[in-house]
Amino acid sequence: MDPLSAQNAKESLDLAFHMSNFLNTGLDRHTLSILITLCERGVNPEAVATLVKELRRESAAFSQKPIQSQNGH
Repeated sequence: MDPLSAQNAKESLDLAFHMSNFLNTGLDRHTLSILITLCERGVNPEAVATLVKELRRESAAFSQKPIQSQNGH
């Protein structure tokens, strides 16, 4: 990637990250970059959003389950 393209990509990601923070999405820069790349490669943005919501829901449900000991008590 040439320097100008790299700079443009960085500025675009910076802008998207600022918007993400403003909208309080909770996405870090790396995750946002991956999601943007998926969309740029043709993945449906609504499908990406649905996946993020589902993963968050499952993660929250998993973290709320009590930890059971290995002996069943």
